[in-house]
Amino acid sequence: MQNSPTNDTPHALIDQVRAAVSARTPLRIRGGDTKAFHGEPVSGQPLDTRAFSGIVAHEPSELVITVRAGTPLTEVEAVLAEKGQHLPFDPPHFGAASTIGGAVAAGLAGPARATAGGVRDYVLGAQFINGQAEWLTFGGQVMKNVAGYDISRALAGSMGTLGVITHLSLKVLPVAPAEATLVFHMGQHEALEQLHRWGGQPLPLNASCWVQDDTAADRPELLFVRLRGAVAAVEAACEQLAREAGGQRMDNAQAGPDWAACRDQTLPFFNAPSPDLCLWRLSLPQTAPVLELPFAQLIEWQGAQRWLWAPASAATPIRAAAARMQGHATLFRAGADGAPGVRRFDAESPALQAISKRLREAFDPLGLFNQNKMG
Repeated sequence: MQNSPTNDTPHALIDQVRAAVSARTPLRIRGGDTKAFHGEPVSGQPLDTRAFSGIVAHEPSELVITVRAGTPLTEVEAVLAEKGQHLPFDPPHFGAASTIGGAVAAGLAGPARATAGGVRDYVLGAQFINGQAEWLTFGGQVMKNVAGYDISRALAGSMGTLGVITHLSLKVLPVAPAEATLVFHMGQHEALEQLHRWGGQPLPLNASCWVQDDTAADRPELLFVRLRGAVAAVEAACEQLAREAGGQRMDNAQAGPDWAACRDQTLPFFNAPSPDLCLWRLSLPQTAPVLELPFAQLIEWQGAQRWLWAPASAATPIRAAAARMQGHATLFRAGADGAPGVRRFDAESPALQAISKRLREAFDPLGLFNQNKMG
């Protein structure tokens, strides 16, 4: 850790935090506010990061980009695309206003997460304002081992409870030379078995999605698999998977927008079947079997991420089913009534609670940032 340099200083953000500390005023940190639904509701004086935006540096040959946290996610992706690079963790947008700081703070990853890794795997360094209005720097612009807590990576998924992110240095990767998507007609059980089998083979699997298409008259059960890698590897995998399970190859012009819709939850599945239902996110081992729950489901990450629509009153059986599989369940989007009395996240283990408590006390001793966001 070190004090940050004086150039490119976010004076306005520091001044607002300093005033909040002096007045003991809670702050609600926001970028594009596209993920405000995620986590417990937060009140407080808004602290908007969007005015502090822009690309600080992009070193294509070093596979590193440094950006201000208020930079629109679309701008970051466009700059990378010009050089044939991308953010491998495939961050959800949930709206055009999404910022890179919000994407990292939320810690959410898209369909490629199971094979490419999560957000924290690509955070090299960060600058942020703590709860004492100090502007701090952690990490750097290279991958390295560190002793103790890697605070720059701990910011990923912290949901603004540790501080106000101002800058991020992220590892990026080249876009794969080839990509293909295959679709298979198969039920959930067979789909999971195939994914587990393929996952143990040297195939360029990148993403998967199983869903029952309720928009079609016959409501087909479909498994979509995305392959990325060298041209020869992708072509060979397409032939193998089609031969083994009868899949059909999709046009990339159609498949690309479909994967983006899966990432951003604009597929038909993500339209609430009823206003009183909640969207639940279950994080499970990839090898977990079919969950015997009477709710519509969509499965990603080769079985490790499962979405389902269910009432808030089903929290107990849903969380019990996830726990039996050594996983956990999150109430991701509440129904129209806000799901009063139902916590958004599973309770942390005592060990994790202790670590989280120590981190919050160290960086936000007054508890001003995004109070109770994580319950």
